[in-house]
Amino acid sequence: MSGNPHAKPLELVSARQYDSDLRTRRTKQRLGSALMTLISEKPIDDITVREVLERAGVGRSTFYLHFRDKNDLLLCQLEQFLETMSTILIVRKDTSRRVLPVAEMFDHVGGQNKLWRALSDAGRLHDFFDIAELYFARAIEQRLAGATRLHNVPKSELPARACAFAGSLISLLRWWIARGAKESPASIDDLFHRMVWSGMK
Repeated sequence: MSGNPHAKPLELVSARQYDSDLRTRRTKQRLGSALMTLISEKPIDDITVREVLERAGVGRSTFYLHFRDKNDLLLCQLEQFLETMSTILIVRKDTSRRVLPVAEMFDHVGGQNKLWRALSDAGRLHDFFDIAELYFARAIEQRLAGATRLHNVPKSELPARACAFAGSLISLLRWWIARGAKESPASIDDLFHRMVWSGMK
């Protein structure tokens, strides 16, 4: 039998890699949860990395293995939320005409008033909106590209239209938050998608 006698079986390597990935995910989840909990208790700028570590039960060296600082951890949490929201319809293989889970997203935002207020107070809400627009534009373009009723719309226009729709959704979200989230998430979902499909004629 040829080969390196010291080589590890593929199954063993894969299992160890999986365990390592799982530990990494769990560590990041603990850190993220700790930060989100602290944000509900005090201003973001008053939170220290040490407090996050103590709340998460994670060592300093482990933290800096994954994140540059507290702001990097916060950005990671926001991007995870956006990744989930922007791909959930695609993952579910949803066959409706919706291009984004607007109702679900607005429902989540409406239930996290402290978080969004904290982001606003810390001057980070604009950064979130900028990142969100990129995620939403990508997701909308994918959904539109897979639609079967766009016979009169050139494929070359889809990126521009998706970007415009994503910008409209961010404007709706800003408007909704500023008004105190009075309208139901379902009604905003309906309004947004009527805007999308009326703009695709």
